[in-house]
Amino acid sequence: MGRVALVTGGASGIGRAVAEALAGDGYQMVVADRPGEAGQAVAEALSGLFVGADLARREACRHVAETALAQFGQVDVLVNNAGFQHIDPIEQFDEEVWERMIAVMLTAPFVLMRACWPGMRERGWGRVVNIGSIHSLRASPFKSAYVSAKHGLLGLTRTAALEGGPQGITVNLIAPAYVRTPLVEKQIADQARTRGIPEDEVIAQVMLEPAAIKRLIEPAEVAELVRFLCSDAASSMTGSVFEMGLGWTAR
Repeated sequence: MGRVALVTGGASGIGRAVAEALAGDGYQMVVADRPGEAGQAVAEALSGLFVGADLARREACRHVAETALAQFGQVDVLVNNAGFQHIDPIEQFDEEVWERMIAVMLTAPFVLMRACWPGMRERGWGRVVNIGSIHSLRASPFKSAYVSAKHGLLGLTRTAALEGGPQGITVNLIAPAYVRTPLVEKQIADQARTRGIPEDEVIAQVMLEPAAIKRLIEPAEVAELVRFLCSDAASSMTGSVFEMGLGWTAR
């Protein structure tokens, strides 16, 4: 059997594009997402395994890893991509929203890494790619929980990279600006309604105002970078941030 890749948030958007790209490279795929037909359909199309789980719960994260290991005996690549639906600015101050965001975008990657790490160490080869955000590097108002989670994910990435390097495990973070995903498209629609402006003006005036390249990133572009980081050609790269920022941080 070849190598096995586990992708969270694999039912749509970046996660789906990553799963399709890695399957094209010959990986056996494990797709994890909330229970539902979308994730099941992606996994079936890739002849892979779907595990439905609420990744805000630690026991559900452990269940995902245990199911993958029971089915394939190993996980060689872990892509922590699962995200969080858009919230209204006022909701960032809700304690339950804060805790759920941290759980999905920071605690879940830690729990999954912890579960997959021993096998990677034993085989002397592993790849962990954490899908962060430009908000792993920069802050924006009204995003306190999101920014905190993505900053924390960068710290986890760097620490794990130091620990995994001697064992053949690389850990990197991709930091994209706005990607054309269902979550972002919903955010565009919500902001257009709230601000009373057309959706294309939301993209231009709100999302892309700090960017030098005035367009959204496509999920397939992120997936191509994941493919590279999982390859042997990237074996010297660990603890790094691969920014896909459209020029956000050039100022």
